[in-house]
Amino acid sequence: MIALYIKLLLAHLIGDFLLQPTKWVKNKEKYKLKSKFLYAHVAIHLLALLLVLQFNLDYIWGILLIVASHFGIDVIKLYLNTKVNSRWLFALDQIAHLLILLVVVSMYVPFTLSIDFLYDTRLLLALCCILFVTVVSSIIMKVLISKWQLKDTNKASLKDAGAYIGMLERLFVFAFITMNYWEGIGFLITAKSVFRFGDLSKAKDRKLTEYILIGTLLSFGLAISCGLIFKLIFPLI
Repeated sequence: MIALYIKLLLAHLIGDFLLQPTKWVKNKEKYKLKSKFLYAHVAIHLLALLLVLQFNLDYIWGILLIVASHFGIDVIKLYLNTKVNSRWLFALDQIAHLLILLVVVSMYVPFTLSIDFLYDTRLLLALCCILFVTVVSSIIMKVLISKWQLKDTNKASLKDAGAYIGMLERLFVFAFITMNYWEGIGFLITAKSVFRFGDLSKAKDRKLTEYILIGTLLSFGLAISCGLIFKLIFPLI
């Protein structure tokens, strides 16, 4: 089952990402069903599937189902796509393709899906920690440093970029701790310091420096605490 799914996934990655230039995507968005690249894209998928399956015609109905569904999903996406919902449509588009691959695999290697693993205590603990170091920590930090409200010193900054950077930062710290790779945290702090040094040296603002330092220490402190608690509890489950 896994071997067949990996082959189909490889074909999908080749067709949808490796061999689909940006020029094709823009042309499809503009001309939709009239775009020649839409059909070229589907043809590449067909060829990729035949290649990874070594032209084994025992899978012909599965191949045809994947190609036809890929065409249908892409057409629906093209007609629903706007600047507002493009990210959501991209995610739903990929999920739909991956589910179709599962359907095809089940045609040749019957299997049953169980969601029991989702209720495994260790997995639930990991999910709690991930939620804590991303969403919950952001809220905690916002509350703790709300007494120091600085004016927007950089209006050119991307919207919510700081929040996303903080979440990723804490996820990396959490992952490094669970892997016992403490050196990674040092590299992360060094990298952040290098990038921040330019902003702080240009701003020459002591309040901004203190604000960033407090935020950084809080962020790392929350992530490290969560990682240590996870490592303490995990073996006991």
